[in-house]
Amino acid sequence: MTTRIVGAAPSAKAVQADVGNAVQEATVKVETFVADTQKAVTEQFEKLSKGLEGLTTFGQENVDALVKSSEIAAKAAEGIGTEISAYSKKSFEDGVAAAQDFASAKTLTELFEKQTSYAQTAFEGFVSQATKMNEIYVAAAKDISAPLGARVNAATDALKTFSL
Repeated sequence: MTTRIVGAAPSAKAVQADVGNAVQEATVKVETFVADTQKAVTEQFEKLSKGLEGLTTFGQENVDALVKSSEIAAKAAEGIGTEISAYSKKSFEDGVAAAQDFASAKTLTELFEKQTSYAQTAFEGFVSQATKMNEIYVAAAKDISAPLGARVNAATDALKTFSL
């Protein structure tokens, strides 16, 4: 009887070489996967760190703008107070002078003329002062809101460029 060999079994060296190659390929794939994962995690962490730094800087700039607006408001309030005080003093002095002038009137007609003249002058002064105060208030509001408006614009720009 003759024995016939259908296929020769691989030798131990061939099996060992195949297993070694498979282990090497697996090792290379795992090392590549780990390196890619580490790179991705590092990039995401850097993005997160930069985002937090930007957020901290943005918050600090907001606080700085609020402080600047408060300083401007304090200076404006001081200027407004000074202006009101000066107008009040002038009005009082004008009133005293008018009273003295009224006392020097020799006739009732002269008194009425002096009163009319004083009333007209006082009203014109009041309107002039009200216009001036309005201009001061508008300028103060504009100056006070400028730093805050700049921060709102910065926030809007930041939101436009925001991405996840």
